[in-house]
Amino acid sequence: MKTSERKRAILVGATSGIGLAVARILVEKGWKVGVAGRREESLQAFQTIAPEQIEIERIDVTRPEASERLQLLIEKVGGMDLYFHSTGIGSQNPQLDPEIELATVQTNADGFVRMTNAAYAYFRQHASHQKGHIAVISSVAGTKGIGIAPSYSATKRFQNTYLDALAQLARTQQLPICFTDIRPGFVATDLLKNRHYPMLMKAEFVAQEIVKGLEKKKRVVTIDWRYRLLVFFWRMIPRPIWERIKLG
Repeated sequence: MKTSERKRAILVGATSGIGLAVARILVEKGWKVGVAGRREESLQAFQTIAPEQIEIERIDVTRPEASERLQLLIEKVGGMDLYFHSTGIGSQNPQLDPEIELATVQTNADGFVRMTNAAYAYFRQHASHQKGHIAVISSVAGTKGIGIAPSYSATKRFQNTYLDALAQLARTQQLPICFTDIRPGFVATDLLKNRHYPMLMKAEFVAQEIVKGLEKKKRVVTIDWRYRLLVFFWRMIPRPIWERIKLG
């Protein structure tokens, strides 16, 4: 595939886990990718796989300069057709440690808004000659407020609603931007800190399902069928009953 014909993706938060697995698949499919994250050594190691296809940039989404660094990475890649946001943190915190709660909000809400706004602005600027695609890894945890992980479930619901708002905004502004809200269940990554969870999925499987959803431009991708079924019944639980359910 000629360089000029390659699709171009920017993946933020792709130094490990699902984001890294998605980046690998896109490289295998011939995409030109820009990969960003906080761990520079991991970025450099990934770039060695295909230096002609991979550009890197160290980005901490909680920092004010993150949007400027995103623009630098876009320039390195030569443009952007897909913005893929996989940055996120989360912890069980029934003791409500303020440091944990606020750090989660800073990354999953503040950082998320900063980066998706920057991606939206890029696609709006280039709307006259290209389509844009913004995809975000949220979680099935956004379905209900989870008592043992308040800030995590709340920020994931925030992401779901924010993407709904951006999709409506793009439609009313007549911008050719599509959105994909990716909602996995439990995935065996560093985020779970080696805890034992039911229905645990491998990152590689989840990444394959994500790429399938991206190629079809799906609006919402819930992974996998077991979690789609779980979420269906989860939503039907009345609030008084939900508040009495003990999780953890």
